[in-house]
Amino acid sequence: MRLSARNILTGKVVEITAGAVTSHVKIDLGGSFVTASITNEAVADLALAVGDEASAVIKASDVMIGKV
Repeated sequence: MRLSARNILTGKVVEITAGAVTSHVKIDLGGSFVTASITNEAVADLALAVGDEASAVIKASDVMIGKV
């Protein structure tokens, strides 16, 4: 599959927390983590499970930066 998004981060699924409608999927990128909120249906369709290799595909027109 080809995608227009240029930010593809691949890692291992380390946690899936299911809610009523959406699940939070946490991916270990090798010491850094990204968490995505996706529908429970998408988790089932992808047959996602802890330990699977998965990619977070990020396409955004805006990126916000904050300073602490």
